[in-house]
Amino acid sequence: MGTPAGTDVPDAPAETPAPAGGPAAASAGGNGGTARVALVGVHGFGTHHLRNLERLQATGAVELVAVADPQPPAPGSVPAQAAVFPGLTELLAETPALDIIIVATPIQTHAPLALAALATDADLYLEKPPVASLADFNRLRDAAALAGRGVQIGFQSLGSHALQAIEDLLEAGTIGTLQGISATGRWVRDKAYYKRSRWAGKRSINGVDVVDGVATNPLAHAVATALRIAGARTLADVASVETELYRANDIESDDTSVIRIHTAAGLPITCALTICATESVEPYVTLQGSAGTVMFHYTEDRLTIETPSGRAEETFGRDDLTENLLAHRNTGAPLISSLVDSGAFMLVLEAIRTAPLPAPIDDAYVRWEGDGEAAHAVVVDIEEALERAGRQHATFSELGLPWAVSAPTAFEVAIS
Repeated sequence: MGTPAGTDVPDAPAETPAPAGGPAAASAGGNGGTARVALVGVHGFGTHHLRNLERLQATGAVELVAVADPQPPAPGSVPAQAAVFPGLTELLAETPALDIIIVATPIQTHAPLALAALATDADLYLEKPPVASLADFNRLRDAAALAGRGVQIGFQSLGSHALQAIEDLLEAGTIGTLQGISATGRWVRDKAYYKRSRWAGKRSINGVDVVDGVATNPLAHAVATALRIAGARTLADVASVETELYRANDIESDDTSVIRIHTAAGLPITCALTICATESVEPYVTLQGSAGTVMFHYTEDRLTIETPSGRAEETFGRDDLTENLLAHRNTGAPLISSLVDSGAFMLVLEAIRTAPLPAPIDDAYVRWEGDGEAAHAVVVDIEEALERAGRQHATFSELGLPWAVSAPTAFEVAIS
């Protein structure tokens, strides 16, 4: 029997618009020839990869030679020459000389599929979150080092050119001394969202970790982007993590939470996130300086800088992570979102995984909007709560919200 590519549809959030491409598109295949690529998981976010691979194939940088998914691809969605397999085991048995394997499958399948990919000569693109536990992360990190393979993690927002602009602003002292960072995300997810797959909203399935919560899947980019801006990449870059997890929906995982992190350098990062908002708005990361603020809307690659001298706004381009992985394979270019550099994010995921079950929000503070499967929960006044949490680096209970019955849970950071 083949390794499952995932029978369920992964979350396909609007966090990461497809890039327009860049100079790497023309050159990625130049030094190493046309890269032979296999895609594992063609539904959900896999459709984004199909579109991107079609773009890259038109430039001659790649050839999509095979796909794997137990759920057959839609007619015409994959190139005619691409072989179709029910699982990665069958694909690898019949598809030699792969250069890149892309894995875009349910979270709980990431670890076994990634390890199988690393047993080949191919480099790996693994969708976020990398895996569902810190133990699996350590196994995958060690396997990648032993194999000498490049592993790119699908935090597409980290390819934004705005990140370099932020570094330049901080170095220039434009907003004074950086005092803290907050990540704010408020989206809407309806009942149908939690019925799209058997793992949606689960902490585990039959003893296998899933950890499909607001901070680890739909708004994971908010956490990862805030960490990157703070300079927290690896396990060693995080000193502490506290979690306060809640749910308005009838699910196992959290849908409304505060994650408070302190970096090894002492910088506070507070992520206040929900998918129970009145309406979806573009998430953003805020840099709080002694002389101003920078707000980064990472899905739009847009920066807003506010200082006593005024307000300025600029939009940037971004590098495509698949092109960057090709350049890494061909020329040794540094990976934008490497596995090792997702260590800080994995400490946050582990803190959430090991925290107590999310506390249900009292029905008196939840209203439902819409009908049937389109109905979605709204936590009363959640927008103001998220803003206050990020601004004050406080959890919901510390703010005294009437439904916040938990206390922050501290996670013991132990690096292996």
